[in-house]
Amino acid sequence: MPEIRTSRLSVRARPDELDRWQVVARRAGHHTTAGWIRALLRDAEFAGQEGDQLLAELRGLRGDLARIGNNLNQLAHAANRGDAVACAATLDDIDALKDRTDRLLRRIRPVSRQTIH
Repeated sequence: MPEIRTSRLSVRARPDELDRWQVVARRAGHHTTAGWIRALLRDAEFAGQEGDQLLAELRGLRGDLARIGNNLNQLAHAANRGDAVACAATLDDIDALKDRTDRLLRRIRPVSRQTIH
């Protein structure tokens, strides 16, 4: 049985804002702008206290990805020159980064597209 919503939250918007929000909501896979806004509010509530920490972790992951990318690029250049390439450390870094990413993703609650209206 669907959840009955009896309370209302109003937001004033210019017509161009509402049009833009409707387009963004549809692109995000929502049937209505209200459903998109509810999802945004749920996400903001979830990230609330952890938002800054999650952002710092994402920035750290980005830096690590850049470093690993540079390492891979150097290994590829060496391999193309015919040099012996030792890539075990870089592969270990990639595995560690995947594990960190998995832990971070488990902390983030995914929004099911099937429940959005």
